Amino acid sequence: METLHTLFDQHVFGIGFGRYATAFGILLAALILRRVADHLFNRFLVPLAAKSANPYDDLTLQSLRKPGTFLVTLVGLFLAVQVLQLPVEPVDIRRFAHALLKVLITFDIAWALFNLICVLEAYLAKWAHRTDSTLDDNLLPFVRKSLRVFIVFMAFLMAVQNLGYSISGLLASLGIGGVAVALAAKDTLSNIFGSFMIILDRPFGVGDWIKAGDMEGTVEEVGFRSTKIRTFAQTLISVPNNVIANMPLDNFSRMPKRRIKMTVGVTYETTPAQMREAVERIRALLRRHPAIDQEFFLVNFTDFGASSLDIMVYCFTTTTVWADYLDARQDVCLQVMDILEDLGLEIAFPSRSIYLRGKEEDGLPAPADAEA
Repeated sequence: METLHTLFDQHVFGIGFGRYATAFGILLAALILRRVADHLFNRFLVPLAAKSANPYDDLTLQSLRKPGTFLVTLVGLFLAVQVLQLPVEPVDIRRFAHALLKVLITFDIAWALFNLICVLEAYLAKWAHRTDSTLDDNLLPFVRKSLRVFIVFMAFLMAVQNLGYSISGLLASLGIGGVAVALAAKDTLSNIFGSFMIILDRPFGVGDWIKAGDMEGTVEEVGFRSTKIRTFAQTLISVPNNVIANMPLDNFSRMPKRRIKMTVGVTYETTPAQMREAVERIRALLRRHPAIDQEFFLVNFTDFGASSLDIMVYCFTTTTVWADYLDARQDVCLQVMDILEDLGLEIAFPSRSIYLRGKEEDGLPAPADAEA
């Protein structure tokens, strides 16, 4: 017993073994309490929140779970530091330990706020889905990223202040280097302004099928710096916002209807009466077809082609879905073939007629026609 008492009276760096043992016990208890708190979260609080119809309490608990259990560890560290009574000479270790604890607490609070952004995003997303405008849907990623960047920046400033450095001096240095930063971040700033132009002008939104230059696909995300487009080959293209904001762009998702434009060529053996009958029947076909928009369509005999008499068929489908459009176009083509077959007309193909003219005095054969 006396030996144990003597051991506890021993000092290392001016701190007795008794204090070390007490501090270690506090840390061990804090770690155990952390496991207990985590178990309580999973065992009681999470199932309790799942019973409610409100989804926000579930998100809140999930956001605060890890920062909350980490806070238990920080309390243990604080108590352990208080028990140790760290020396202040020749080096002020106590002040450094307190500053480090403040930094860790700042980190824990920022961690909780960072996670809670998802709760705000879920609430805003539910509100945005109630509106017809896609502007608020595109603004959600900006709000989420902006708030998280702001939280990280503020946590950094508070950590710097807790470590004993002057924030005003840091901000002053940022002001002095502002010109250099602006020049270095010129492309980044132009991309951010480009993203705001996209959101405000709304040439496209997330989920739209667009074509810009050689790029074609579905918009997956409009970010701060770039817009991500998923091509039909399932590759992902990231286009800087300042580039795509200044490009001519086709937005196929904004089409109210899809166009069918074709030329039907029949042979030159077709008579005028047959041509008139074919045009009228094709018009009647479009007039009664359920997939063809009745607001505007044209069917006319337009040209004497090099090897065919050309009938232009110009109309629009009521659907813009690619698969349904192809089905409608196919049905129109097949019914046009049925009409031509019923009239005894043939669809022309590229051909050439060669006329041979001979001279009787040269004993050449009489004129003959050859068609190839």
